[in-house]
Formats: sequence, structure tokens, C-alpha cells
Amino acid sequence: MNLDKNVYLADLYDLYYKLLTPKQANYFADYYLGDLSLAEIASNYNLSRNAIFDQIKHAENKLLEFEEKLGLYKKINKIMELSLKEEDLNIIRDILKEG
Repeated sequence: MNLDKNVYLADLYDLYYKLLTPKQANYFADYYLGDLSLAEIASNYNLSRNAIFDQIKHAENKLLEFEEKLGLYKKINKIMELSLKEEDLNIIRDILKEG
């Protein structure tokens, strides 16, 4: 997987992680944000490497589906293209992340 896709998925996670199951969110965060290997995560949770892989892939697909349906990432990027102050962008980003 390339770096751009990893960054994109991490950004989607920031927006939609509350919509994942707790296990999916934990495994995804360990893998993408914590930079742990599948083997390390599997060991930490006493599961098979394949089970962790499947859950992470399922989480990735769900994040992509959420973005397709809700489009928050796309909206945030359009807002960021405007000539706004950084503090305004942070406020908008926080508002969009509120649940």
C-alpha cells in the first residue's frame, strides 16, 4: 500500500472511527497509527494474524464506504482550499468531527 493511501485512510479514521466497532478501531489504530505489525497486534490480542488482517481490511472498507456516503473528507478539503485562517480551519474541522 502506498503512503498516500495510508494517509488517506488515517484521515478517514480520524473522521469516522466512532462508526467502527471498538475492535476494528483498535486494530486499525494499532496498525496504521501505532505502526505495529500484524504479528504484533495478533500477539497483543491473542488472535491469529489472519483474523487481525481481516478485521483491518473490513475497517478500511467501512471507512471508504462512510466517506462515499457522507463525504466529510471531501467537504473538509474543499473548505481548506478557501483562503481561511488556520484557526478558522481548525474550528471547522472540530465542528465536522463532533458527534
